[in-house]
Amino acid sequence: MPFAQIYMIEGRTEDQKRAVIEKVTSALQEAVGAPRETVRVWIHEMPKENWGIAGQTAKDLGR
Repeated sequence: MPFAQIYMIEGRTEDQKRAVIEKVTSALQEAVGAPRETVRVWIHEMPKENWGIAGQTAKDLGR
């Protein structure tokens, strides 16, 4: 059973997250031949103040 974990800064819409899940599922199905029903995708949403970029938080950078 393929299991993908995706880390993203918070703020994506529900539709965007659905699209990520669909595309990652399709990619794993195609790449490793896994049955679609066995693919799992877990999106970790991180608060902007918990994500660092070049020594600053994403929140401080306006991301």
